Amino acid sequence: MTQIIPGVMKDARFRKGHVVTEADIPVLLSMGKEHLYVWEKPEGMLHEDEAAKCLLSLCINEGMHATDTKEGKIELIADRDGLFQVDTERLYAVNDIEELMIAVRHTNTAVKAGDKLAGMRVIPLVIDEQKLEQAREASRVNSEGSILSLLPWKIRTAGIITTGSEVEKGRVEDQFTPVVEKKLADFQIEVKEKRLTGDDMERTKDAILQMKEAGLDLIICTGGMSVDPDDRTPGAIKASGVDIVTYGAPVLPGAMLCLGYFSDGTPVIGLPGCVMYAKATIFDLLLPRIAAGVKIRRSDIIRLGHGGLCLGCEECQYPVCPFGKQE
Repeated sequence: MTQIIPGVMKDARFRKGHVVTEADIPVLLSMGKEHLYVWEKPEGMLHEDEAAKCLLSLCINEGMHATDTKEGKIELIADRDGLFQVDTERLYAVNDIEELMIAVRHTNTAVKAGDKLAGMRVIPLVIDEQKLEQAREASRVNSEGSILSLLPWKIRTAGIITTGSEVEKGRVEDQFTPVVEKKLADFQIEVKEKRLTGDDMERTKDAILQMKEAGLDLIICTGGMSVDPDDRTPGAIKASGVDIVTYGAPVLPGAMLCLGYFSDGTPVIGLPGCVMYAKATIFDLLLPRIAAGVKIRRSDIIRLGHGGLCLGCEECQYPVCPFGKQE
């Protein structure tokens, strides 16, 4: 039985197995409990604790653990840093069944060990066992296995190619590379090599190939992504033999992004200038998936348009904001 004292507590005051005594009566009355009920479990019905464990079995996966059942609810907690992903169609199918629920973080979210990932329970105290069987069937709508996953970071090394004659010739300080390095460090990615290639497409292409030959996990080109004649980075990426997934994306800031992969899966990214000054851009939306080794498809880029408009808040709260959050 849950006791609520505003501003103080909301917790189980009496748990299953408690033997009621005369001293408990004033507390029960203060909780609005004037009657106690005796319940015997009928055939084919599950107690809320048992039902929550059934829902847990549909969700739990490597890299996460379940809390103890509390008031009929179980939560999942991350055991490691990584990319949290949700098979949303299967989740929707389960939640479409009345009298039960699973609530989760947004899919493709970067999480840290100890973060809460999901919570699940049934609505009534007891539920028909058939509802849980329906949930099991619904969770198999597209595939077997868990609805949730937590992928560890896979990409470990990166190279950064900074374009622009103004940087190479020292007319302006390179403020792009430090920003990118910091973002990569958040995902435990070490920058092993840096190059300045000016506005020369051939030199940029050669630098990409040399970094590929050196075995770097990720290659990033900064600048030269716009539509001016001397913005040649997308052409250099394409000329290096990369299979281009997209040049352009329905995200602001970040519309001029270029992304592609070598045949062995090594990603190459061309970052537009907004990454240098805006706290949250398309790079922040894609980097968790890239860091986890998840190959990004054109359809993934297209879906970013829903939620892909940064509102430019005076005080940026990303990632605790709607930017990039998908269904």
